[in-house]
Amino acid sequence: MNRFPIGAGVTLEQLDLDPHPVLARLRADEPVSWLPSLDGWLVTRHDLVLAAMRDPETFTVDDPRFSTGQVIGPSMLSLDGERHARHRAPFTGPFRPAAVSERFAESAAGEAVQLVDALQPAGSGELRRGFAGPMSAAIVTRALGLERDEVDDVLGWYDAIVSSVTAITEGRGATQDGEAAFAALAERLERAIGDRDSLLGAAAANSTLSTQEIISDAAVLLFGGIETTEGMIANAALMLLERPEQLERARTDEQVLDAAIEESLRLEPAATVIDRYSTRAVALGPAQIEPGQLVRLSLAAANRDPSVFPDPDEFELKRSNRRHLAFAQGPHVCVGVHLARLEARTALRTLLARLQDLRPDPERPAQIRGLVFRKPPRLDAIWSPDADSAWSPDANSAWSPDADSA
Repeated sequence: MNRFPIGAGVTLEQLDLDPHPVLARLRADEPVSWLPSLDGWLVTRHDLVLAAMRDPETFTVDDPRFSTGQVIGPSMLSLDGERHARHRAPFTGPFRPAAVSERFAESAAGEAVQLVDALQPAGSGELRRGFAGPMSAAIVTRALGLERDEVDDVLGWYDAIVSSVTAITEGRGATQDGEAAFAALAERLERAIGDRDSLLGAAAANSTLSTQEIISDAAVLLFGGIETTEGMIANAALMLLERPEQLERARTDEQVLDAAIEESLRLEPAATVIDRYSTRAVALGPAQIEPGQLVRLSLAAANRDPSVFPDPDEFELKRSNRRHLAFAQGPHVCVGVHLARLEARTALRTLLARLQDLRPDPERPAQIRGLVFRKPPRLDAIWSPDADSAWSPDANSAWSPDADSA
């Protein structure tokens, strides 16, 4: 492995705090590099990341070491082939664009208004766990057939599960809190499955999945529904807060807002890496990978590949982002991509519409960070506490299924 000197020097701290400079060096000189800090390969070039995602027979998630599988059990996220298709099939229909719009557009708009209006009188606040997290949790809670007043419980379970997955990724093993959180979530979801009018009840009625299998798949939806969307909202909000001119354009021009969300996804995907395991000896780019080795695909690095995105570190709203990989590709492309985009658009347009003179809190600067899931730990902002909103967002005005191809 001494053929990879750049990879040999990469630390977990670098990948957590500011990975992009070292990812750029790796992409240019060691696009498939062995990182002792990860005990695995890291793939950073767009074409190689894409090829690996589209080849589940060679680069699989179906391995007992897969971190999320260790916490929630086998699911659509940690299976491949026919087993993956069987787990995923009951959930594809409810998450198609038209179904998402019909089922969630109105409730998402109402949730966003309620959350922002609660924040507005204070003139300042924390927008990640104070807005983006509750918004995401409320919608996925509704999707899974749980009650609105259970959002705090859902967020608590989610935090513990994410922490356990991160601990496994860092080599520390699953946490007891994560195990307890999943047990509590499973108990609650089992009751929701009994409601045949719910999404989970329909999955039980229209598939051969067992109750435990549906619970594991529901945990994936919970995990992705909060993690991806909270990260999308928080990261895009921070990038706009740091660019006042772009923020003002996005306030009244929904095409600009859509472009800002996609550019934020490109620059800082909420999930920065995805794990695969090699099933056979294979050459990938300049590297020879042996059977059973961890192959970590860097979506963050692929999304800044200059051969695909000119001036890749710049926030450019005129850029075509149809090739970014924030939601993955291949069989494991995010099943909830359309819901995530609807929520992000709705949340951000409501935030910009109803909080006037919105700007970063200079006393509490925010920074995006994270080894696996990247977003600001806090996102503090200030605004005018008594200004009337310039316009009122309509539930459907920013939703266009045609815009959902990344």
